[in-house]
Amino acid sequence: MKNTYFDLIEQSYYFPQEGFDLRDKYLTFHGVSLKYLIEKHGTPFRFIYLPKIGDQIKKARNLFNRAIKNNAYKGEYFNCYCTKCNHFYHVISEALKYKVNLETSSSFDIDLILNLYKEKKIDKKRIILHNGYKTDDYISKIFQLQQSGFENSIIILDSISELSKIENLSDKQRIKIGLRMAVNEEAQSAYYTSRLGIRHTQVIDFFNESIKNNNRVELKMLHFFVDSGIKDTLYYWGEFQKALKLYVDLKKECSSLNSFNLGGGFPIRNHLGFEYNYEYMINEIINNIKEACTRENVIEPDIYTEFGRYTVGESGAIIFKVLEQKKQNDTESWYIINNSLMNTIPDAWSIHEKFILLPINKWDNEYHRANIGGISCDHSDYYNSEDLNQEVLLPKYSDGDKEPLYIGFFHTGAYQDAISGYGGIKHCLIPSPKHVIIDRDEKGNFIDYVYREEQSSDEMFRILGYNK
Repeated sequence: MKNTYFDLIEQSYYFPQEGFDLRDKYLTFHGVSLKYLIEKHGTPFRFIYLPKIGDQIKKARNLFNRAIKNNAYKGEYFNCYCTKCNHFYHVISEALKYKVNLETSSSFDIDLILNLYKEKKIDKKRIILHNGYKTDDYISKIFQLQQSGFENSIIILDSISELSKIENLSDKQRIKIGLRMAVNEEAQSAYYTSRLGIRHTQVIDFFNESIKNNNRVELKMLHFFVDSGIKDTLYYWGEFQKALKLYVDLKKECSSLNSFNLGGGFPIRNHLGFEYNYEYMINEIINNIKEACTRENVIEPDIYTEFGRYTVGESGAIIFKVLEQKKQNDTESWYIINNSLMNTIPDAWSIHEKFILLPINKWDNEYHRANIGGISCDHSDYYNSEDLNQEVLLPKYSDGDKEPLYIGFFHTGAYQDAISGYGGIKHCLIPSPKHVIIDRDEKGNFIDYVYREEQSSDEMFRILGYNK
């Protein structure tokens, strides 16, 4: 009996499933032929499938609004996109089609906001939340943004000292602010309490001593964020309840406070067996907030989220060709791909992030365990563990096959370009791969175009100072 790769996937998961199917024995992504893209663009290339961004925004908004309606909740839901997840103009422009608000995290983010305004992508009524450490330059640019007429710009204080920085620049202008509550980290973390935010035991005293009678600032929001994400765990609900109690206590002291920010943290699919009940989690969040506010007789707050990875992560992928297979001992087979994993999906190397890994072709071949290696000289340039038995299983192939094996890492749309330093100097001077944009026209037909060709040696040498 022949155990094919298709048999493995079909018996292990529900397949086909959302986003993934086979057409003429080749993998497709949301109906887009990956065989066609490979033949047209060669490999390696990364791509962004823009329609998925809107799908994720609509899904989150619909689920929150449904939970609000089902729980007779009086507050509203506001979806914010955090620009740091993917700064590309075509990505943010796509998100803005769906009326998302924006979250910034650094000084240059303000320049990005002003650029979007200049391009008529946003108006001055758009809600802009300012997170991150507030350098003097960052605060100065936020004030410039507000003075230019952005009326819904809210500075989220990351520390107590940031208030004095604001006061020194605010002049007579009253500034909308939020407070970020520091969370305790999970037990296995290298530290106990996040460096981000203000200790929850300090928040009430800080408000009463420095904000309550301060006519320069107006408190609008309490913000908290759990780094490991919004999950149905004792840890998450413990931090959530702590933040919710703090909101209720603050609200009793502050009439202008009207918003509770859950931060980011919705997970994305990182393997074919992924299961997460988004509807249940959202309903539980809304129900818990409503019950706490009703019990304490305070007005229910507006709910904010800052979904970045969830919004854009599942829109991205990168496709490689296997250059060579190497048998290094009796049990280990290596598939060497035509770029570097460290350079293209750095989270897989740095924090052992998992992505959906699938072959594009040869699904009718038998499968075996394989290690994937990049072409850099670094020992760490590899990928060899998946959720399925903690190993990578891929189709076998023969060196004499007419067609090489192609593989893809999917749902790579968040953070990977920024962390790898898109367009900059890469390890071993291995170039950034070609970047392709995929969209749909008015009739639903997919269209693709090259955003940027593979990085050239001249581009690298200019950065390094060789070509002046």
